[in-house]
Amino acid sequence: MNKKSLKIFLVLLFLIFLLIFYLKFFNENKIENNSLNDNKQTDVVSNIIKEISFSSKDKEGNEYILKAEEGEVNLLNDKIIYLKKITAQIILDNSEEIIIVSNFGEYNIENYDTIFSGNILIKYLDNKITSNYMEFSLRKNLMTITKNVVYSSKDNVLKADAVEFKTDTKKVNIYMYDNSEKVKIIRKN
Repeated sequence: MNKKSLKIFLVLLFLIFLLIFYLKFFNENKIENNSLNDNKQTDVVSNIIKEISFSSKDKEGNEYILKAEEGEVNLLNDKIIYLKKITAQIILDNSEEIIIVSNFGEYNIENYDTIFSGNILIKYLDNKITSNYMEFSLRKNLMTITKNVVYSSKDNVLKADAVEFKTDTKKVNIYMYDNSEKVKIIRKN
């Protein structure tokens, strides 16, 4: 064999080794990726959080505590967390606390706004409000309660389209969307 043939043979041998190494490495990665895909339910990190809680306090001393059995981060907007089986406390400075319970919710970790939905129960002093939808804004100090609203006090039961409660002034507005309709009031005694 002459020098030129030996150089070509060595270059080809080197290229063959490179090719074998590359194919072997590529196939091992492919096998590892396939095994990860096959075990997706157990190996992939979930965005579901169990026993989640949040707490915040405003400059006036009002505190907002939110607990849920489960939270799931919105994959399109990581500032939003979807919640299940929620209990919330709003502890107002110089006032009684408000307790909110609901099946589901949506919590914004940036501004603390919360949407509650499904079997909502709100307790404040001797009053109870049930509904299917509520928005709470800590920034605006506002609860807007809608969808099948029933407001119960020790003396009355009111049925309305919406209730707005200003947490800073304790002012409550109970109203119907259609001005020609009236809030239904039933006396208990």
